[in-house]
Amino acid sequence: MTISRRTLLGAVASLSAGSVFQARAEGDWPTRIVRLVSPYGAGGASDISLRILAEQLGRRLNQQFIVENKPGAGTRVANELVARAAPDGYTVLYAAAPFATAEALFEKLNYNRKDLQPVAMAVMAPLFLVVNAQAPFKTVQEMIAYGKSKPEGLTFGSPGAGSQPHLAAELLFRDAGVKGLIVPFRGDNMAYTELLARRLDATLTAISTALPHIQSGQLRVLGVASAARSPIYPEALTLREQGLANVVASGWYGFMAPAATPQPIVERLQAEVIRALADPDVKQKLVAQGLEAKGGTAAEFGKFIDDETRKWSEVIRAAGLKGE
Repeated sequence: MTISRRTLLGAVASLSAGSVFQARAEGDWPTRIVRLVSPYGAGGASDISLRILAEQLGRRLNQQFIVENKPGAGTRVANELVARAAPDGYTVLYAAAPFATAEALFEKLNYNRKDLQPVAMAVMAPLFLVVNAQAPFKTVQEMIAYGKSKPEGLTFGSPGAGSQPHLAAELLFRDAGVKGLIVPFRGDNMAYTELLARRLDATLTAISTALPHIQSGQLRVLGVASAARSPIYPEALTLREQGLANVVASGWYGFMAPAATPQPIVERLQAEVIRALADPDVKQKLVAQGLEAKGGTAAEFGKFIDDETRKWSEVIRAAGLKGE
């Protein structure tokens, strides 16, 4: 078969034009509405923090960023939706902490963790150890001693089986050497009802939802499970400071895109997210929701996810947990 010079030159020109068009499209991104997919329903920390950031990104990039709530299956509905979306930068996941535990909890997923690539870390949601103000213990070590004095150990509420508060409680029991029972509820409010009635010993929770009960004097904070004291509630000692060296856990949110999304788009979104999180007004709004602005590059976020996956997979195996 003979290929004419004209045909060959035409093919080269076509490829070149396509490459130029793709490069221009990537360089001009975004030229239309960007969908930011939240794995939770409206009104929670994920939804509120994402709307704060969507407004900033829209202003900075002169384009509309809309939030789409796709709750269900412990964030797996949203994860799968974005994993299967076109890799063009117009469908982005606001990933949450269960992203790092799904493979260990569930035998089968309809997506692979590598189907999504990190873009930028966004915020952390510190978990505070909260007890009834009338509980017969006032420190973490007193709580542990109390748990060891009872055949059934400590009872903790959690906003769902396999959630970050659930896993953090499993880690606390193991590190403290105390028996424990974790009671799953559908969200924080039902757990608070039981805690206020003194039918539970404690819960690990975001401070924003517990704050009204703390301010009323009904609940008390014993500590925070983050690596360092939180500026949100700085008077709370870390659990590390109180003898539980391994109990470090937080909720978190960050941006991820389909794996084949062009790097120029990933890098631009990464840069704008980091800039948005540095804005003082954004930081203040997040703190009001019990969240800390973190930021971080795609590489840093990717390492964080890998570390979280290894850590919690081991906890899940040790506790014999299975997702429902």
